[in-house]
Amino acid sequence: MNKQAMWAIAAKDIRAIRNSIQVWLPMLIVPLIMGAVMPAGLILGVRYSGAGDFAKMLESLPTDGLGAAITALDSLDQQVVYLIVNYFCVPLFLLIPLMLSSTITANSFAAEKERKTLESLLFSPVDIPTLFVGKVLSAFLPAMAISLLCFVLYGVVVNVLAYPLFERLIFPTINWVIIILWTIPSIALFGIFINVIISARVKGFQEAYQMGGLVVLPVIALVLGQALGAIAVDVRLLLWGGLVVFAIDVALLRFIRSRFDRNQLFESQVS
Repeated sequence: MNKQAMWAIAAKDIRAIRNSIQVWLPMLIVPLIMGAVMPAGLILGVRYSGAGDFAKMLESLPTDGLGAAITALDSLDQQVVYLIVNYFCVPLFLLIPLMLSSTITANSFAAEKERKTLESLLFSPVDIPTLFVGKVLSAFLPAMAISLLCFVLYGVVVNVLAYPLFERLIFPTINWVIIILWTIPSIALFGIFINVIISARVKGFQEAYQMGGLVVLPVIALVLGQALGAIAVDVRLLLWGGLVVFAIDVALLRFIRSRFDRNQLFESQVS
């Protein structure tokens, strides 16, 4: 594998992202909503309007781990804010790498077909593994960078707005460390591999983007399950869930390696 060509392909695709508003605009809006607008609205709502209906979520918490940490807090407002920050918002963060990787990967392959640039790559002396890894890096690196940026932004907003209530920093906890170092990378790769398969077969960006967006459905189900009290997104679930997703990533990678060839990509380009 040609490492110089691999990084050149990744750099070229990242430059293409910067030049496409339909790609980079969602990449800015999602982190702002998840990392700043949502936590600020929820925390300020509790501080100035009271715990309200969020207090009902305390009844579904387990008696150990996070549940014990929350019930040990002094006031109901503290319990609800801690619940929102370190429990309710956790699975929502998993949407970020999936949405970003879906958008970037769709642009990486399917949009190349629309721009008529994929054919020149296929006729170049670059081997398929180099092309594949370069494309994966062009999606994985921005997705991880923006996820990390959102993580930092979220931490600043949470600690600044919650400090008057707690008089100490409440972020990050161990589950957030696991998310950023383990769960999010495995989920980002999952979104990339799924969208590589889709983008290699469809004709354009919009079709790839719409079909690739379906990968967020399992995370949405996780969010709903937690909101209804059926699932507790705790440290154990994040660790084992990340391991399961990583195993799926390995299976998807083997599938792609067995099917990802120059002839198939060229046929999808001219069909």
